[in-house]
Amino acid sequence: MGVEPEGGIGQVAHDAEEQNGVGAPDNFQRLWTPHRMAYIKGENKPSGAGAGDGCPFCEIPKLTDEEGLIAARGAVSYAVLNLYPYNSGHLMVCPYRHVADYTELDAAETEELAALTKRAIIALRKAGGAQGFNVGMNLGGVAGAGIAAHLHQHVVPRWGGDTNFMPIVGQTRVLPQLLRDTRKLLAEAWPRE
Repeated sequence: MGVEPEGGIGQVAHDAEEQNGVGAPDNFQRLWTPHRMAYIKGENKPSGAGAGDGCPFCEIPKLTDEEGLIAARGAVSYAVLNLYPYNSGHLMVCPYRHVADYTELDAAETEELAALTKRAIIALRKAGGAQGFNVGMNLGGVAGAGIAAHLHQHVVPRWGGDTNFMPIVGQTRVLPQLLRDTRKLLAEAWPRE
């Protein structure tokens, strides 16, 4: 590569950055995670609370397991990888039926949601050697549910030392594996009934 002539496009960009205060050296390295912008902007977020209002948890089961990142399917619920995971292997267990609250589940859904959660823990231990788990639901937007209209239970695998300086100081998650590769490993490790 040749040297850029004085006043070239690189200089123009540098000058613009300096004027806007973004070009000042600060000794930090940056990890760019542009895929997170879809989450931040709320892309593909349902437009309303109804099943026909673009609910991804209603649409995902219509896809193949590979396309939908589904690790396992049951009769009334399924386990799917989170597109915006807290840790590698972060799963969500969802009923197929569009319900918002845990108290709205029928007996079969309650039973299978619990059974798939147990199998998810077994699969995550087998596939990734998870040492612990955060398991739970955020019911309602004020409780932190990103998609409050369709109940989903999070199963987040944890390892000693997985909370390091990156998420705390760098506000960045480092995920060592692509979601499709993680899905394949979990599907293969999923315990059969």
